[in-house]
Amino acid sequence: MNPLRGIGLKVASVTVFTLMAICIKASAPHIPPGEAVFFRSFFAIPVILVWLVWTRDLRHGLDTLYPMGHVWRGLVGTTAMGLGFTSLMLLPLPEATALGYAAPLLTVIFAAMFLGEEVRVFRLTAVGIGLVGVMIVLMPRLTVGLAASGPEAVGAMAALLGAVCAALAQVFIRKLIKTEATGAIVFYFSATASLLSLVTLPFGWALPSPREATLLVGAGLLGGVGQILLTESYRHAEVGVVAPFEYVSMLLALVFGYFVFAELPTAPMLAGAALIVAAGLFIIWRERRLGLQRGNARKVMTPQG
Repeated sequence: MNPLRGIGLKVASVTVFTLMAICIKASAPHIPPGEAVFFRSFFAIPVILVWLVWTRDLRHGLDTLYPMGHVWRGLVGTTAMGLGFTSLMLLPLPEATALGYAAPLLTVIFAAMFLGEEVRVFRLTAVGIGLVGVMIVLMPRLTVGLAASGPEAVGAMAALLGAVCAALAQVFIRKLIKTEATGAIVFYFSATASLLSLVTLPFGWALPSPREATLLVGAGLLGGVGQILLTESYRHAEVGVVAPFEYVSMLLALVFGYFVFAELPTAPMLAGAALIVAAGLFIIWRERRLGLQRGNARKVMTPQG
């Protein structure tokens, strides 16, 4: 284990994923979400294959014992990606990023519902606080009765629904990691998303300009690199150590949103994002503390010498 290296790789992955989001957003005025999903997924595949060759894992890295698990994860994950790209196209970058943080909060609930994981009052309280933050970010975009109207309101609802789908995808991933290699999970998701995105072809794809094509291909390559960096970060440090650095993306979104897209964050967005981040960090801290307690308990129960 090398925690500092793991943290560095995590921050690098977050930076790369933020740059990927910028590429998607910059191509948004002319490129529909389904087409963006195709480029993001298809051009990540060569990066993943090169990585598997580099790690000498190509021969067995794509073996699978649960093919339908990849299909279901692909369906939900592709939906999440499409909705997330829709929110990027319609919302300021910091706002779309903040609403995306609802996913790990919802994962706690879905893991309890579908995987039988125990959820104590501390985590439920944190989830509740985080969801209040989500509502604070959402409220300025919604009309009376929580109805969505206008492009930014549609973007806000797309971000929230995307977070729901992303949380469900995480539940499928938790099942897959019990039997599947990381390379297989990443590869089959990219392949499934590439195929599923073609379903949107009849609804109107646009011929990208050279600039847009460069941005879209770049998004795919960056997505593949980001996934590899993220995977490698967990090889060098525990999840509880590197997970808090996911929230570096909020700072990056604020900086890039201002300098690249001239987007100024609103007070409700900042307040809601602060609650969401605080809730996420509390859950991570609580999980890490419980993990240490379980580890100490096992040491006490294990006979010595």
